[in-house]
Order: sequence, then structure tokens, then C-alpha cells
Amino acid sequence: MKRNLISITGIAISVVLGLGLAWAGSDGGVKFYGLPVFFLAVGFAFALQWICFIPAFYLQTEKYFDLVGSLTYISAVIFVLAISEDVGVRELVLGGFVLVWALRLGSFLFSRVRRAGEDSRFRSIKTNFLQFLMTWSLQGLWVSVTGGAVLAALTSSKEVPLGPFFFTGIAVSISGFVTEVIADFQKTRFNENPENARTYINTGLWRWSRHPNYFGEIIFWTGLAIISLPALVGWQHLTLISPLFVFVLLTRISGINLLERKADLRWGNDVSYQRYKSSTNVLIVWPFKQKDSG
Repeated sequence: MKRNLISITGIAISVVLGLGLAWAGSDGGVKFYGLPVFFLAVGFAFALQWICFIPAFYLQTEKYFDLVGSLTYISAVIFVLAISEDVGVRELVLGGFVLVWALRLGSFLFSRVRRAGEDSRFRSIKTNFLQFLMTWSLQGLWVSVTGGAVLAALTSSKEVPLGPFFFTGIAVSISGFVTEVIADFQKTRFNENPENARTYINTGLWRWSRHPNYFGEIIFWTGLAIISLPALVGWQHLTLISPLFVFVLLTRISGINLLERKADLRWGNDVSYQRYKSSTNVLIVWPFKQKDSG
């Protein structure tokens, strides 16, 4: 009963926050047959999750969860660009960045779960209707908030020339994307070696950060927010919460906290792991240990 109440509350909060974001992001934005395009994009993100939840629960599978999330980004961006009357360089760059990121991450995560056979995070969740539905609803919120600044810029009616924000944002996003791709590649190669089955990765970018892929993703979305900023008007500025949301999600909720606990349970008594953990940043890719990264 308590778990169901938590799930219902989570679903309700997701929908309420999604509606609030849809309202804010629609301020000053273009419309399609009288309806704000940003609002339609958020509604689509949630609707697609709920539609895909039905066969996923029936088949008791989570294998397509991350893939659907990535396809939602792709579909939302293509939808917005397709119905927009004025698509300029800023819009094409923002849309292109999200499409490339989503295609890369979606295929990577889908391949990983296929190799593993399952995503252990969903082992108990997928058997509970409300808890599984809450997870899909949260993914709708994740797509909407994370992609909020980009979608707001794509649907904004404000015309602004390219400038320092545009080029700075491009540089930041590229550096974040490259960092994430390299980190994922290094860990995949590491895990493919049978000799590494019982140890942890501490080479490459992973020597300087225990979670360099997450650092890269945070930097990537920060860059997109910088590119989007000049095009936003009024309440649309609330969508700039995007990189902060990604940071909180990856460092405090579903990312680092879970992986750190799992690693501590597995290697907590290993002296070399303790040494690695004490000398390596938890997030920032930097050769020197940060005092606040433990």
C-alpha cells in the first residue's frame, strides 16, 4: 500500500511539474493551430511514455526503456523543426546536437542492455504496475525538463543574431559530448576484457574521474542552455533549469549515488579501490583531487 501511494504521488508530481514547464516554456512561443508548440512537445513526451508502458508492462520487459527515451528526444525535435516556419542556424545547431546525442546514447544503452540481458534497476520495479508506470512518467518529465531549454529556443518567436553565447555554447557542448563518448567507449572496452570482470576501471578518463561520462553529459546540456539563452523570452527562462536538473539527477538521484553504493558493496574492502576512491574526483574530469568531490 505504501509503495503504491509513493508511486501515485510520483506520477502526480511528474504530471504537475510537466504542466508547469509546458506553461512556462510556451510563453512567447509559436503556436500550431492555436496551441503552443512547446506545450504540444511536452504532451507528446509524456504520451509516448505511457503508450510504450503498456506493452512493456504486459511483456514484463525494460529493454526498450532507454531506447524509447532517446527516440522521444528525436521525435520531439523533429516535430518542432518540421512545423516551425522560421528555422535558422541556431535552431539547426540545437536540433542537430540533440539528434546526434540521442542517437548515440540510445543505441549505446540499447546495445548494453541487450548484451547484459536485463537492466537490474528494473528487476523489482517492472512487476508493479504503478511503480513501473511512475518510472515511465518520470522519463517523460526527464525528457521535457532536460530538453526544455532547447525546445523553448526552437519554438521561441524571438529573433536574435548569432553571437558569443552561440559560439561559446557550441564549444562547451562539443567538449561535453566528446568527453561522454570517450568515457563510454573506454568503459565498454574495459568490460569486454574477461580479465576485468572482477575489478573496476581506473584508466583513461576514469583515472581522473569516477564518473566522467556523467560529467560530459552535464557539460553537454550546459552548452545547449548557453546557446538557447539569447532566444528565450519571459517565463521561458525557467527552462534554463535543464543543466541543473541533469546535475541533480545524475549526482543525487539515479546516477552517482546508486553506482557508488554498488561499487562500495563490491570493492569497499579492497585497499586499491579505497586508494583510487580517495585520490580520484567523483565527477569532475581533472587530474587533481577536488576537496568537495568525495
